[in-house]
Amino acid sequence: MKKQEKKTVCVIGLGYVGLPLAVRAKEMGYPTYGLERDAKKVALINKQKSPIKEEFLEHNLPKFPIIASTDEKIIKEADIVLICVPTPVDKNYYPDLGPVIGATETVVRNLKKGALVVLESTVNPGVSEEIVAPIFEKAGFKIGKDVFIAHCPERIDPGNKTWNVTNLPRVVGSFDQKGLAMAVEFYKNITTGEVRPMRSIREAEAVKIVENSFRDINIAFVNELAKSFDKLDIDIKDVIEGASTKFSFMPHFPGCGVGGHCIPVDPYYLIERAKASGFDHKFLRTAREINNSMPEYTVNLLQTALNEIKKPMKGTVVGVLGIAYKANIDDVRESPAIKIIELLKRHQVNVLTYDPYILEKSTEKNLAQLLKKSEALILVTNHAEFLKISPQTFKTNKIKVIIDGKNCLDKNAIKKLGILYKGIGH
Repeated sequence: MKKQEKKTVCVIGLGYVGLPLAVRAKEMGYPTYGLERDAKKVALINKQKSPIKEEFLEHNLPKFPIIASTDEKIIKEADIVLICVPTPVDKNYYPDLGPVIGATETVVRNLKKGALVVLESTVNPGVSEEIVAPIFEKAGFKIGKDVFIAHCPERIDPGNKTWNVTNLPRVVGSFDQKGLAMAVEFYKNITTGEVRPMRSIREAEAVKIVENSFRDINIAFVNELAKSFDKLDIDIKDVIEGASTKFSFMPHFPGCGVGGHCIPVDPYYLIERAKASGFDHKFLRTAREINNSMPEYTVNLLQTALNEIKKPMKGTVVGVLGIAYKANIDDVRESPAIKIIELLKRHQVNVLTYDPYILEKSTEKNLAQLLKKSEALILVTNHAEFLKISPQTFKTNKIKVIIDGKNCLDKNAIKKLGILYKGIGH
């Protein structure tokens, strides 16, 4: 694919989405800048050191260094601006578009005319039309002439060794054909995956919400089955493996909670936007309620297990294995561990934590230290280090109860050693 010669890229937000995108743009021949508020992160990036523990970045940032800055004036250099800021929800699960609005206003203050602006942040359908475009228009920019606006929802999966920014298929939508063509050309230059133009920018916005809502709904289904099968004495893991022999079945697995910036967040953007238009997404709301209930369900499993051995929750030393939301990364966004730890402390449990990827937030310096001090364990994150623990090690350290929040430990071997084991429907 021919590169867009002399086009300069500026990525706003150098996190899990923006930094890999910036490095990839530089790799493919674009002079690339990054705007980031965190001065410490900027300093590391400019030293060609990744602030994120991620294989792609650690390998490629030194080879394809970008120029990072906290000064918004670097946007003036850019022909292509990529907005990669968070789109969180508040404590009541209401969408917070403040970062998107702030980033857009920053772009407007510094943008050269004729530039392409792409919103990669996940938003509900209508944000580009109802929020982003009016900010440009109020500043005197004519869309399709002075500025070209597109939406290409991010698809980064931290820690995924198969799919990353270099090969992920992308979808792109814009307000006009020229803006669409500019955005499609750029993404075709940086990914080997398919780049699919959408008929409208609103449809492009809807794609990401649908992707993650689909996963959320299916995870909620198996989480509800797990609760049911715990009552019916059925092993859900075995059932899912059996059902997977059917060619049309798509396996999803239960767990102690749904984490990450996408699945537990994105459905709320559609729920609230649809509500404003007079539609109630009952199915999505129910899925969110089920998945939000799993940390509490996990803690209840611990309480039941401790009751069985006539031990109170209060004062029991419980080791939490993992703080990150998924295996072998350092990302804590929306991690179920946060809620589980909070609930344990409400029960006056003596909580210890260890995560090999997040030592600065762990109470213990290593796994051996946590196992030695703990009376019970809750496995929250299926890090490779935890999967290597032999059942005998649990016995040697006098662990009495294990709650396996990922159904990844050797249940039968643990039970044979006299340790009380409970999984999520397993």
